[in-house]
Amino acid sequence: MLSRVADSLYWINRYVERAENLARFVEVSEAMSLDCPPGSAEPWLPLIEATGDRELFDELYPDGGPAQVVSFLVHEARNPNSIVNCINAARENTRQIREVITTEMWEQINDLYWNLREHESFWNQPPQEQLREIRRGCQLFYGITDATLSRDLSWHFSRLGRMIERADKTTRILDVKYFLLLPSPQEVGGVLDELQWISLLRSAGAYQMFRQSRDPVIAPKAVAAFLLLDPVFPRSVRYCLDRIQSTLAIVHGRAVPGAPDDLECLSALMQARWSYTRIDQLIAGGLHEAIDTLQQDLNRLHGLIHDRYFVISNSQPSSSDPACALA
Repeated sequence: MLSRVADSLYWINRYVERAENLARFVEVSEAMSLDCPPGSAEPWLPLIEATGDRELFDELYPDGGPAQVVSFLVHEARNPNSIVNCINAARENTRQIREVITTEMWEQINDLYWNLREHESFWNQPPQEQLREIRRGCQLFYGITDATLSRDLSWHFSRLGRMIERADKTTRILDVKYFLLLPSPQEVGGVLDELQWISLLRSAGAYQMFRQSRDPVIAPKAVAAFLLLDPVFPRSVRYCLDRIQSTLAIVHGRAVPGAPDDLECLSALMQARWSYTRIDQLIAGGLHEAIDTLQQDLNRLHGLIHDRYFVISNSQPSSSDPACALA
C-alpha cells in the first residue's frame, strides 16, 4: 500500500472519531448544564481541558463562557480541532483516495461535510439536534466502512487510527474528572458529584453498558475500572489497546522471526500493562500519573507508526494536518 494512502486512511478515521467524541462531549454537557446549580462553571471549561486546547481557547476567548466553549469546539475556524475542521480534513483526505475507498464511504463523509458547510437549516436547529446529527453522521461512516470495505490493509489502517484516537479521548475525559474536578470532601457522593460521573459515562457512550455490567451505584473506582480496563466495552482503553496490538501485528506481517522493533515493543508493552493491572493498583500509584503516562505512550506510538508507514522521505511530509496531531 502507498504511504500516502495508508496515511489518509489513518487520519480520516482519527478526524471522524475526534469529531464524534467532541459532538458527544458537548451534547452531554448541554444536557448536564440544565441540572447544574445556577452560575456553576460546570460542565463547560472541563471540555476545553479534555481536548488539550486550553491555551488556544484562552487566546481566542479571554473571557470565554459557555457559548464561547461551544463555538470553539463546534465550528471555530481558528481551532484546527473543531468539529467542522475535523470533518473538513476527513473529507479532504477521503477525496484524495477515492479510488481506494468505497463509493458509500465517500458519499457519507461528503454529505456530512456539505451539511456543516452550507445548510443554513442545519445550524438553525437547536444545538442538541445539531450535535446528535453530527454524532450519528460519524457513526454512520463507521458502519459503512465496516460493512463495505474489504478487510485488507485499508481497513486495518482505518481501524488503527480510530482506536488510537478513541483511547486518547477516553483517557482525557476521565483524567479531567479525576484530576481537575475532584470535589471537596463535603461534596463527594453528593448530587453534583454523581451528575459529573453520569455525564462522564454518557460522554463515552458508556452509561447503559456500565449499568448492565456493574453495581448500579455510581462509584468513581467502578467507573474508572470500566472505562480503562473493561475487555469488551468498545470504548475502554483496554479494548482499544487490544485492537491496536492485533491490527499492528497484521499490518506488520513479520515473515521472518526476529527481535521486535520499537513499535512492536511499545504496542505489546502497552497492551500487557493495561491488561494485567487492577484499578486499585492504578489508584494507589496515582490515576492521573498512570493516565498521563498512557497519553505519552499513545503519542510515542503515533510517532512510531508515522515514521514506519507514512514517511517516504524527509522531504515528503505526511498528508495529515500537523495542527490536528495529538496534543
